[in-house]
Amino acid sequence: MTSAARTPSTLRVAVLAPIAWRAPPRAYGPWEQFASLLTEGLVARGVDVTLFATGDSQTAGRLASVVERGYSEDPEVEPKVSECLHIAHLFERADEFDLIHNSFDFLPLTYSGLVDTPVLTTIHGFSSPRILPVYQRYDASTAYVSISDADRHPTLHYLATIYHGIDTDAFSLHPTPGGYLLFFGRIHPDKGTGEAIDVAMHCGIPLVLAGIIQDQRYFDERVATRIDGDRVRFVGPVGPEERSELLGGALALLHLIAFEEPFGYSVVEAMACGTPVIAFPRGSMSELIDDGTTGFLVTDLDAASAAVGRASAVDRSGIRELALARFGRERMVDDYLAAYAAVIRDRT
Repeated sequence: MTSAARTPSTLRVAVLAPIAWRAPPRAYGPWEQFASLLTEGLVARGVDVTLFATGDSQTAGRLASVVERGYSEDPEVEPKVSECLHIAHLFERADEFDLIHNSFDFLPLTYSGLVDTPVLTTIHGFSSPRILPVYQRYDASTAYVSISDADRHPTLHYLATIYHGIDTDAFSLHPTPGGYLLFFGRIHPDKGTGEAIDVAMHCGIPLVLAGIIQDQRYFDERVATRIDGDRVRFVGPVGPEERSELLGGALALLHLIAFEEPFGYSVVEAMACGTPVIAFPRGSMSELIDDGTTGFLVTDLDAASAAVGRASAVDRSGIRELALARFGRERMVDDYLAAYAAVIRDRT
């Protein structure tokens, strides 16, 4: 059977996950979360998937690993050594697969010219303009998928934009929402933690902060001094088992970001619970949020505070319905299977 004639039940795909965290992550790890959700969705469709991830990862597919634990979870692990061994492990087995799906950023692209197996890369954003030369060099020989139209770089060519999907069954409408506002994400100035506190204080509504501390100095100076356990509570990282209740119970999610965010898992997860999102219109936010319907796009803190007053009037069941239609895992799997078929067809 030729590659062009492959069907999902005979397609052999290698998914290369990052190894900062386990797949699926215990709490934080958006790239690992993507790789895990996609792998499980593909396996459920009958695709033969090998997930290259940490050894403690969990999957219904085949698991391949040379690194037992993620380097963000084990201080004894040297990140660069682990990354090199991890990537090489896949590419040394490249001829076992019809397609390699790279979810590991730019470094695996430097291996792509050494193998005959086609490589598709999901670009999760650009950490710095300095990494662009790698993407530009392999632009003509590999395939790129963007995770939002806002995150496309004008010097690159893209096969498609495919929004991340979530396991919508893991999220549900909350029976009694509205007792607090919520910040859910990395504690970092880019994510607007301090701004969320400002808005909640102005509105007189309790705020729950959930997420990992990524910038300790920012946390100490801008956040920690305002946590009192009453008006502002910090609950730390929140795992999958608690996420639906926390997101669904909020009056609104405050997502007052200070950067061009490629995508926002917490945004679509909140909407899957029927919770409106109040966000600055940066990056992908105008693609994810329907202003006035699934949330509010605001330009400053005064407008964000005003939007809090409107949040209780939105149709939460309508928000969930739209989120399930646009951001379900099955839609994502459909889109990636179409992308795989296009890549394999172009190589034959």
